[in-house]
Amino acid sequence: MELLQILEGWRNKLLPPEELKNQILEVSKSRRLICDNCEHYSENKRKTNWRSLRMDEHCTDCGCPLDAKTKCLSCKCPKDKWLAVATEEEHEEIKSIINGK
Repeated sequence: MELLQILEGWRNKLLPPEELKNQILEVSKSRRLICDNCEHYSENKRKTNWRSLRMDEHCTDCGCPLDAKTKCLSCKCPKDKWLAVATEEEHEEIKSIINGK
């Protein structure tokens, strides 16, 4: 995940732009359903005696925290289990919103 996408995910989790709140919520819910059943979901790995120093819920493939990754509209799963929902134009608009422009 690139730095801008990390920022987008955390921004959407902590201070979602008003005009994107509903979309972020819907997208995040559907992505979490997929991630919660994935073999790379850290909680599923813990059930099989897998040990990690990280206590957050994350993807063990890409390392991303799921709270942020699933709320990033321009992000996609590295295993292609879900895709980005933002078009290139929307991605540019999201960047503008994040940068406060």
